[in-house]
Amino acid sequence: MQTTSNELQTAVRAARAAGAIAMEKFGELGLQEIKPKDFKDFVTHVDQASEAAIASIIAESFPEDSLLCEEGTIRDGSSGRTWIVDPLDGTLNFIHSFPVFSISIALQDSGRELQTGVVYQPLLQELFTAERGKGAYLNGCRISISDREIKDGFLIATGLPFKEYHYIDAYVGMLKEVIHDSAGIRRAGSAAIDLAYTACGRFDGFWEYRLFPWDFAAGVLLVREAGGIVTDFTGDAEVFKRQSIIAGSSITHPMLLDKALRHFR
Repeated sequence: MQTTSNELQTAVRAARAAGAIAMEKFGELGLQEIKPKDFKDFVTHVDQASEAAIASIIAESFPEDSLLCEEGTIRDGSSGRTWIVDPLDGTLNFIHSFPVFSISIALQDSGRELQTGVVYQPLLQELFTAERGKGAYLNGCRISISDREIKDGFLIATGLPFKEYHYIDAYVGMLKEVIHDSAGIRRAGSAAIDLAYTACGRFDGFWEYRLFPWDFAAGVLLVREAGGIVTDFTGDAEVFKRQSIIAGSSITHPMLLDKALRHFR
């Protein structure tokens, strides 16, 4: 049975509130509710409303904690702890009514260690949760990473370059090798879901270059608490330095890391 702290209970409550907001508008989003945020990057009224709901719930329960949210909600608290929030991971999917998106909430302590992580898929009612040292769970049931050992059966997840092109040759070079050493590749469009699926063994591994903390913070804790390995592309476990992610088992992580070291020098 999973035991939950006040922090995890608050993160779950916030994620469910954001999920309810997303579900009200999924498939019905009007063009006037979508705004360009950056090159090939968009924000919707749902992102903003979800972030406001999450921030309000966290601030009410933990007023001394800091907030770092994708859509600009930033608060400097006095506790040294920081909540890292993506209110709608997979915004482009959401805009196109493609049914893959999630809410990601993580808590980092004053020593920069991840303590709490939640990834919620409201469409599937799948709630992934983790607390440091207590394991990872899907809807209250313990999960673990894949135990596959033969590369011909691996299903590997990744993200594709869509805004920055200077590393596309390196990415394609690595992609070719991973295609050769796996049964298939998936690109879901939500790094939080990719990591959650790696944590529960649906994916055997995941890699992506150039992510932001709100994309991966909760998912990193999920994978580690499920028995997996997560580093950046240099093999450093301090993933907040370079914001590139390789996640997998004791079999798939070294395989992906070896390829990243050769292609992303």
